[in-house]
Amino acid sequence: VAIAQRWAGRGAAVGPSLGNGDIVRVQWSEPFMPNLWWSVPLSQRIEVLERWLKSSAGLVGPTLEPASSDASFRRYFRVRHAGGTHIVMDAPPEREDCRPFVAVARDLAAIGIHVPEIVAEDLEQGFLLLTDLGDQLYLDALSDDTVERLYGDALGALATLQVCGPQAYQPPPYDSRLLSEELELFREWYLRRQTGLVLGEDRERLLDELFGLLVDNALEQPVVLVHRDYHSRNLMVCDRHNPGVLDFQDAVMGPVTYDLVSLLRDCYIRWPREQVREWALGYHDLAVQSGILRDGDEERFLRWFDLMGVQRHLKATGIFARLHLRDRKSAYLDHIPRTLGYVGEIAAEYPELAPLAGLLDELEERSLAS
Repeated sequence: VAIAQRWAGRGAAVGPSLGNGDIVRVQWSEPFMPNLWWSVPLSQRIEVLERWLKSSAGLVGPTLEPASSDASFRRYFRVRHAGGTHIVMDAPPEREDCRPFVAVARDLAAIGIHVPEIVAEDLEQGFLLLTDLGDQLYLDALSDDTVERLYGDALGALATLQVCGPQAYQPPPYDSRLLSEELELFREWYLRRQTGLVLGEDRERLLDELFGLLVDNALEQPVVLVHRDYHSRNLMVCDRHNPGVLDFQDAVMGPVTYDLVSLLRDCYIRWPREQVREWALGYHDLAVQSGILRDGDEERFLRWFDLMGVQRHLKATGIFARLHLRDRKSAYLDHIPRTLGYVGEIAAEYPELAPLAGLLDELEERSLAS
């Protein structure tokens, strides 16, 4: 109760009558925090999780340690127990739906993608017990010496995903509504809230036209299963059947170049432009040979790839700003220069993206001036 009342003093609206152990809805004034559900005391959910691991999952002597967290409300723990180690996902059901994760995991496993196996589940409580794929991210292992091997494995897995998926599960479409909503994250959270930039009516219209161009580019591409976050923080280095693939629950049916540009123009690590182009063209050849693409138009494929990257990186920039402003995860701001750097690089090469290039130049000048 004391915690809830203290939050109320920081701009939150809380229920008028609270008792210890109550579930409290806390509604924050923007931009402090989103609407969240908290249990008081905060250790209660961990206790419930530990009881579930012992009683329902059958683990003997489980102990929990943080494994990772992501940009959502999910948390992951490594569970050490008498039989070895597992990963447990804690996804509060009022904030996260585990069913897509379960469905996509089973689909990907069925086509040979190395994903965590679901050992036990309780969807009502939001608990999943998973096999442990280790703790070495691609991001930590990538170097000039390892990148060809690691990316070769990742591109091979991506081709399998695009050729064979989906199976039983039917993901939602990556349609114009969703693509546009993602682009609006850049306008709302980065331009308006993070930088405070006022565009004016003319430039708002130019931005609308640019967004329309990027959406059209995505929709004209062949449709495949899209992981939607296929990058170095969601790929694990595995001794056998590399890579391990994580964070696939938001899979959709969408553009063939989306996961490719997510991997090769990664928001968390950058490679030389010519090297990226060679990798992209190499995947183009593989896609043609595998039947993912029906023709070998390299120039069109590279345009798809470049403009798809602009859409993704504008979205990611908006998400990073939102994580900082709304969720107080400010470390994500460090990735914005690299992410917008990709956008500026591509915008300078396509005349139709000139307004975007000018906007980025203005943002850089404002940053230097401040």
